[in-house]
Amino acid sequence: MAQDEQSRYISGMNAFDLPEIETPCVKVCVVDPETGFCIGCGRTRGEIGSWLGLTPDERHAIVQSLGERVETLTQRKRRRGGRQARLHLL
Repeated sequence: MAQDEQSRYISGMNAFDLPEIETPCVKVCVVDPETGFCIGCGRTRGEIGSWLGLTPDERHAIVQSLGERVETLTQRKRRRGGRQARLHLL
């Protein structure tokens, strides 16, 4: 790798130089094994992994479908624990 290319590559790794990219991530990163969707944001593993490489239009198209995905997840899943379950055990 030439010196100029190497400098550009290394400077590109600096997080302070990266443009700010909107993300639907809510820091609840658990992928549902049945659907393949993250229960926090609704994206697939592939979408999460490629997010920074997607165009703004591609990200926008994914974001448009997330509300329906997350709603579907919450309809299919029922909590199995929590206070209610503990009360039934007593």
